[in-house]
Amino acid sequence: MEPELLIENNEAGFRALFTHATVGIIIVDNSGCVVHANPFFCQMMGYEEAVFIGKDISILIPENLRNEHQAHIHSYFRNPVNRPMGQGIELRAVKKNGEQLYVEISLCSYSIDNEKLAVAFVTDITRQKSEAQKLDSYRESLEVLVRERTEELNEALEREREIGYAKSRFVSLAAHEFRTPLSTILSSASLINRYNESIGSESITKHTSRIKSSVTTLTHILNDFLSLDKLEQGAIIVSPEPFNLIEFIAGICEELESYLKPGQIINRTHSGEERTYTDKNLAKNIFLNLISNASKYSGEHKPIIITTSVGNNAVRIDITDHGIGIPREELNKLFSLFYRGSNVGSIDGTGLGLNIVSKYISLLGGEITVSSIENEGTTFTVILPSGEPDQNPKTG
Repeated sequence: MEPELLIENNEAGFRALFTHATVGIIIVDNSGCVVHANPFFCQMMGYEEAVFIGKDISILIPENLRNEHQAHIHSYFRNPVNRPMGQGIELRAVKKNGEQLYVEISLCSYSIDNEKLAVAFVTDITRQKSEAQKLDSYRESLEVLVRERTEELNEALEREREIGYAKSRFVSLAAHEFRTPLSTILSSASLINRYNESIGSESITKHTSRIKSSVTTLTHILNDFLSLDKLEQGAIIVSPEPFNLIEFIAGICEELESYLKPGQIINRTHSGEERTYTDKNLAKNIFLNLISNASKYSGEHKPIIITTSVGNNAVRIDITDHGIGIPREELNKLFSLFYRGSNVGSIDGTGLGLNIVSKYISLLGGEITVSSIENEGTTFTVILPSGEPDQNPKTG
């Protein structure tokens, strides 16, 4: 028998193929009613075949998509187009128990007695879809992790660059800043030793003053570098303690008396309580730096004004000078590492002090602000918490 005749006459073979196929097959008329469905499809969707035949296909469609799907049915029957497997439409289908599946549907059509019918081959792809979603989730998580690690790496590299830059600057600053004071100390000491008997007391005083000034400069520079190193290593321990703020500021001013330029005086006023509670050593470093800066960047006979107050669990200190001021466009750089104002000229400095001050204040849970007018003066305002021990930071 010819193969074509064998296929045409073997209705039993095609029925067996339909019945035993391991893919869901459903036949629908142009009104959307189920004409036939194979056992595999009925089992997949949880229906008995006898009950399912004659049902509207829309019972398999999620409720919010039914109107849209009905329009697709009418559109398909107006212009039937075969969609082979692998080129089907990915949809969600609703089982009898309400569970939703992801399915891929491939379509073809044929006519019997001028009635158009559509055959849908339906594959459950829920597991594949779930695995794909997991892969997408893993990919997204991996991308997030890569971004985070990349950011951390970039931050680490930036820190390394900053450390390298700081080391380079240290060598340069050490060579420059240490050379002049050491030369002064050496020459002044030599002159005192050589002319001790022949020169007058006024000359001796002059040279010893130069030595003291140079030693003070070197001490400040070394202290700045040591403080910066400790901050970078996270080795600063914050240890709050109660103390009298008025006596504290007076002690700092007394310590700086020999540092002041001729005619410079420090005017102090205080309001509120006298006692405060914070790390005394860090606070001393902060205000030694700010008050010495007020002197350094002011001219002779220019007053320095310090206003302090304690109240509402906070201490406020305003330090005002009448010096060279800070250019307005440079205020946002003021606390940057190695920053020095464009108008400082030949005034000595490392550009470390205010950066260290800002970090100390941050460790104490406080804040610092600055207002300045070039050639008129500058005011630094420091506000630190000053409450009970359990209201203040313990470590940094």
